[in-house]
Amino acid sequence: MMFPQARHSASSQSTQPLKFTTSDSCDRIKDEFQFLQAQYHSLKLECDKLASEKSEMQRHYIMYYEMSYGLNIEMHKQHQQQVLGAIDRAKQVTPPEMNSIIRQQLQVHQLSQLQGLALPMTPLPLGLTPPTMPAVTSNSGLLSLSSILASHAHLAKDDKSSRDGADGHRDEDGDKSD
Repeated sequence: MMFPQARHSASSQSTQPLKFTTSDSCDRIKDEFQFLQAQYHSLKLECDKLASEKSEMQRHYIMYYEMSYGLNIEMHKQHQQQVLGAIDRAKQVTPPEMNSIIRQQLQVHQLSQLQGLALPMTPLPLGLTPPTMPAVTSNSGLLSLSSILASHAHLAKDDKSSRDGADGHRDEDGDKSD
C-alpha cells in the first residue's frame, strides 16, 4: 500500500496532544481521499498504458504470425515446384544420359577418394581400358543402378586378381600361381 509516510510520522512527532475535532477529522479524511484519488488516477493511467501496449504487442504478434504463415506457404509452394520440376526432368532422362551421369558421379567419387589419400593419378598401361558400365534401360530403376555399381566393383576386383595372377604373385595360400 502506498500511503504517505511523512504525514503519519509528522503527527507522531508532534509534542501537542491530538485534538479530535470534527473539522480536523473531516480535513484529514478529505486529504486522504484526495491522495487515494490521485493514486487511483495514476494507477488507472498506468493500466491504460499497459493495455495499449498489450494491444500493440498483440497486433505485432498477429502481423508476424501472418507473415510467417505466408512465408511458410510460399516456401512449400516453391519446394513443391522444385520437386515437380526435378520429377519432370527425371522422367525425361534417356538411358545414355543416365550412363553419362553415372560415369561422372563415379569419376567425381574416385577423384575425391584419390585426393583424400593424396595419391598421384597414373594413366592406365597400354592396352588396358577402363571398365565400362552396362547400359541402363528406361525400365530399370534405382535397384538396377545399385546392381550396376556392385557389378562394377566386382569387375574391378576380378580385373585386379587376374592381373595379380598374370604377374606371378603369390595367392592367399602362399602358392605361386602359374
